[in-house]
Amino acid sequence: MIDVIVPNYNGQRFLAACFTALRHQTRHHDVRVTMVDDASSDDSVAFVRTNYPEVQVIVMPRNGGFVNACNAGVAATDGEFVVLLNNDTEPDPQWLAELIGTLETTPDYAFAASKLMLFDDRSKIHAAGDFYRVDGIPGNRGVWQPDAPTFQHDQEVWGACAGAAAYRRSVLETLLSDGGMFDRDLTMYCEDVDFNFRARLHGHRTIYVARAIVYHHVSATGGGVLASYYCGRNFILVWLKNMPRALVWRYGWRFVRSQLHITWSAVRHIRGQAARARLCGQLRALWDAPRFLQKRSAIPLHVDERLLHLTGDESHGAS
Repeated sequence: MIDVIVPNYNGQRFLAACFTALRHQTRHHDVRVTMVDDASSDDSVAFVRTNYPEVQVIVMPRNGGFVNACNAGVAATDGEFVVLLNNDTEPDPQWLAELIGTLETTPDYAFAASKLMLFDDRSKIHAAGDFYRVDGIPGNRGVWQPDAPTFQHDQEVWGACAGAAAYRRSVLETLLSDGGMFDRDLTMYCEDVDFNFRARLHGHRTIYVARAIVYHHVSATGGGVLASYYCGRNFILVWLKNMPRALVWRYGWRFVRSQLHITWSAVRHIRGQAARARLCGQLRALWDAPRFLQKRSAIPLHVDERLLHLTGDESHGAS
């Protein structure tokens, strides 16, 4: 069984495109779709129950953020494969067949990343798998670039963007953090970065599936000041929580340099709400750092840096 989990918060305007596309997947005989509604104030729940009765709906009692919604969906399902899909997406009809079919034929990989294309400019990429730099900056491969030969074949990547990704439940359950797939202390943004890092630390690999195509309204139900705050905070916390001790000593100066660059850029644009939110996020990370440092006990004692698939290439941009 394949469980497709769609977190939703006030996203009714996107749901018809998303669920109609899921209804028309070429692989559908073993698929169960669940929407986890995070206490929306719009008519999302009524809309789905009326127009897509095949979709299981879980209604959260209060708004707890993206991480809690995803964790609730994973806990309420039991399929062999867990697939997370953002509500502001439209998957190609072959998407699930390609994504899950690849995992079924490549047992060395635990997870699969989709090719996320921009919804309004379908010739350009939003994410062809994710990367992670040693200085703590995560990012999307190919972001804003035209779909080029580099991104047109399957290949190993550091991790998958959780906006459209598949996970073997048997592996996922070995990586639960505080009882859930994602670390609830992150709330939103970079929760998949943290998960991907934990997976890499334990030797689990991700394959990017070039034919598993999803069209995405980027940050349609998030972004802005909220994203600036949580990225400012969580970039720091994910690095502190997961970077192995030996690599902390080797790359700590790069981490500090990148954070100072972010701080200086925000100070230069201090009149902007997003810049102020970024600074507030960095300050909050200092407050939260002791709690995240305590989580480092889950890091294996001996980690082969080559298996982490990290990049030191600072030409990559942040997600």
